[in-house]
Amino acid sequence: MEGVLWYVLTGTRGGENRIRLLDAIDERPRNANQLAEALDLDYKTVRHHLDVLVDNDVVKKSGDDYGAVYLPTQQARDHWHVVEEVSAEVEA
Repeated sequence: MEGVLWYVLTGTRGGENRIRLLDAIDERPRNANQLAEALDLDYKTVRHHLDVLVDNDVVKKSGDDYGAVYLPTQQARDHWHVVEEVSAEVEA
């Protein structure tokens, strides 16, 4: 999982936004529309990044497609120190 987190958060374009999304849903689970508003991002951009995070088992969704709420997977929570490490490095 550590390699996956480094890859999706730094190895591809959009890593910074994915870190922001992870921080926001760690704070409290939200749907894509709420995330778009909270982070001042385009809804389609948020959906794309959420799809990447879901495909890589970093976040999971609960509920129907439009109203689905996203939250970190247990696997991501178990490696949250890596998310924090990546976040600190990206900010530097």
